[in-house]
Amino acid sequence: MSRRVRRRVVRKGKEKVDYPEIDENLCLNEKGMVDWTKLPDDTVLQLFSCLNYRDRASLSSTCRTWRTLGKSPCLWQVLDLRPHKCDSVAAASLASRCENLQKLRFRGPECADAIINLHAKNLREISADCCRKMTDATLSVLAARHEALECLQLGPDFCEKITSDAVKAVAICCPRLQKLRLSGLREVDADAINALAKHCPNLTDIGFIDCRKVDETYLGNIASVRFLSVAGTTNINWNLVLQKWSKQPNLTGLDASRTDINPTTVSRLFSSLPSLKVLCALNCPALEEEVDTTSLSINNNKGKLLLAAFTDILKGVATLFVDTPKNERNNFLDWRSSKIKDKKLDETMNWLEWIISSSLLRVSEGNPRGLDKFWLNQGTTLLLSCMQSAQEEVQERAAMALATFVVIDDESASIDTGRAEAVLRDGGIRLLLNLACSWREGIQAEAAKAIANLSVNTNVAKAVADEGGIRILANLARSVNRLVAEEAAGGLWNLSVGEEHKGTIAEAGAVKALVDLIFKWSRCTGGEGVLERAAGALANLAADDKCSMEVAAVGGVHGLVSLVRSCKVEGVQEQAARALANLAAHGDSNSNNAAVGQEAGALEALVQLTRSLHDGVRQEAAGALWNLSFDDRNREAIAAAGGAEALVVLARSCSNASHGLQERAAGALWGLSVSEANSIAIGREGGVAPLIALAQSDVADVHETAAGALWNLAFNPCNAFSIVVEGGVPVLVHLCSSSTSKMARFMSALALSYMFDGRIDEIAQIGTSTNSPSKSMTLDGARRLALKHIEAFFLTFTDPQAFSSAAASSAPAALNQVTECARIQEAGHLRCSGAEIGRFVGMLRNPSSILKACAAFALLQFTIPGGRHSLHHVNLLQNAGAPRVLRAAAAAAATGATLEAKIFARIVLRNLEQHHMESSVGRASV
Repeated sequence: MSRRVRRRVVRKGKEKVDYPEIDENLCLNEKGMVDWTKLPDDTVLQLFSCLNYRDRASLSSTCRTWRTLGKSPCLWQVLDLRPHKCDSVAAASLASRCENLQKLRFRGPECADAIINLHAKNLREISADCCRKMTDATLSVLAARHEALECLQLGPDFCEKITSDAVKAVAICCPRLQKLRLSGLREVDADAINALAKHCPNLTDIGFIDCRKVDETYLGNIASVRFLSVAGTTNINWNLVLQKWSKQPNLTGLDASRTDINPTTVSRLFSSLPSLKVLCALNCPALEEEVDTTSLSINNNKGKLLLAAFTDILKGVATLFVDTPKNERNNFLDWRSSKIKDKKLDETMNWLEWIISSSLLRVSEGNPRGLDKFWLNQGTTLLLSCMQSAQEEVQERAAMALATFVVIDDESASIDTGRAEAVLRDGGIRLLLNLACSWREGIQAEAAKAIANLSVNTNVAKAVADEGGIRILANLARSVNRLVAEEAAGGLWNLSVGEEHKGTIAEAGAVKALVDLIFKWSRCTGGEGVLERAAGALANLAADDKCSMEVAAVGGVHGLVSLVRSCKVEGVQEQAARALANLAAHGDSNSNNAAVGQEAGALEALVQLTRSLHDGVRQEAAGALWNLSFDDRNREAIAAAGGAEALVVLARSCSNASHGLQERAAGALWGLSVSEANSIAIGREGGVAPLIALAQSDVADVHETAAGALWNLAFNPCNAFSIVVEGGVPVLVHLCSSSTSKMARFMSALALSYMFDGRIDEIAQIGTSTNSPSKSMTLDGARRLALKHIEAFFLTFTDPQAFSSAAASSAPAALNQVTECARIQEAGHLRCSGAEIGRFVGMLRNPSSILKACAAFALLQFTIPGGRHSLHHVNLLQNAGAPRVLRAAAAAAATGATLEAKIFARIVLRNLEQHHMESSVGRASV
């Protein structure tokens, strides 16, 4: 018995399960392992046939025997060069293997020039895309070197530089030609068509698709043609067609999709051409406008099939069979699995698959209005059926169409929910994942792209995850093929939007795969699409604390910083900056914020990106600087790199920009101004005026961050006076009283309290004499206005009944009720410096009862137990000797203090005591 690996089939319930069974006579090595180098040749060849060309080459290099087997002619009958860069040197190195090459696929005219060096004289089929720049000379040489050619396909891209001369050369050089499909020619004239009729007697399948002009008169001279497509071709005179094609003896199928064919022409073609069985007319406006008339006239032509948006295509295709399929929705599948073979039927069905997939792809690209019902009722089903075709080109075009027809807007990444869920409903996700597992890289790329686009829909994303699609995409992201890796990274980018999928993506090893893509393609030309998608996916993943640590652990910080430093492509810059922003957004929960800042050149590069001409890049760079500024060392390093000047310029220039950019510009200045030295630098650079302008935005997120920045700036008396001079008081007063954001109102009140606690009086005496009256208002008037609205602000957080109860009783319940009324939940995220806490403690001694109450209200917010920084603030208060001042403010006999100030001060004292008790318990337990 020969040595081999057999398959053993067992039953598990009702399912058949394959298990590998090692033949007992197969030799084992000393360790008891199968010696794969001693496999029989036919087994090795079968193994090779399941691999792509790169893997075949890798496997061939393992030993001399396999190197010889890797050159076997049976492995080199089909060659797809589209994923590879093929020049004359590469082609010459493949020549020894291509003597028996039958089918060749390639991309672009450069590859076309090179494949002549393959010396594949027995080549039967050539299929090429991206041939927009291919010339007559290149095509003529291809035809002359491959006289045995039976099939030539160029498209779906327009072949704009190919003329009738090249078509004529193909006809003369390739007399065995059976199939000719060309897209986007400017003209196919009478000479070219007559040459085909004269020299190619076996030519049965012709496609002049999306051509500007075809001499329809002479097409009738090609008597051998059975299938003809003029889809998308303009300037067809259908009256001439009816006159000249009437003697066509063999024409079985005609594709007139996307032309101006009308109902009368359809009816007359069917009646005048006895052989014509199928006419495809998808997206033909003149035909679809007269649906009722058309249907009536076609009904009079029995045995004829019209495929149009308003006909039931699958039901119509079923009429081509002798025995009507039991399930009309699966008639293509029934035909493929049928054991009874009918050559003519097979040719017709193969042609139908090709023209349907091609037409639906073109229609999906144009996305004309009025076809929603068609896509939902049968278009989706047709595409999914084509994805199961035995023809690789049909599978690819169907996947391309699925990726395209769901997209509404590329820029906003929005898709049609109904269409996406139609794919899901009809089992399309499993089909796409199966194609993504193919060894053929062209199909892998198209399937991954369709999965990526469909996964924008949350239901589809869940189905992809449930079907194991995340692991499949993670594996594809490791592909050395640029297109496959790019689309797989795009799929992971869309899936990582959902919080529920991030853990699964990390478990599948996708984080490292994405980081590896950055390191690999940042050193190569043409990898911008891969880099943008990989960085985008990492940006989404970095928003999750656990995933962000994994991104850092596998070198993601270094990779992303290298992109913002060296890549000049705006899309890549934007996503890399966004990823760094998200990595730095986790505060004290991990060390990523500090790690990004410590990466050489990171902060300088982000500061430089704020000067980009692209709003998206500026927005994400400012967002990254905002998050990074929460780290003390980063904040000072940003300032040292010119961050204050750059961010002021950005804030000044974004008055008409997106709300996201405005928010991040103001936020970055807010973060940077935490340091008083930086605050002074921002004021010196003219940062007050643009922040006041942003504070007037109607968008809460924008004016809230601007208020935060102005609060920090107002700590410095010079800046505070500048805010008054620049007209900031009415703006802050408006926010304090009218904003829908509690935080914006709170920080506006704090900014006003800083401005009028007495520290700017001396500066005001100097400043008012040098500023024009139009730019300033009297300080007393501004103070009165500010204090009035500060008081109104904190009174909105009081309940008179609760205050009365708290004044009459020292019971915890009464104070708790006041605290719950006064609490601003988001204020717990604010972190104050020792100087700022000292400022509020000082206000407790201020003669103004309103400022006393405001200071006590602020300290209440900062010390509420459970707040993110409450313990930090408690320690600062203890160090500043605040308890004594608070007890004085809370005393019933305190002069100049309102009831609100006293109650708020009592609550702060209680918060201090509670923190002290908790810390004491903690030390005792240790």
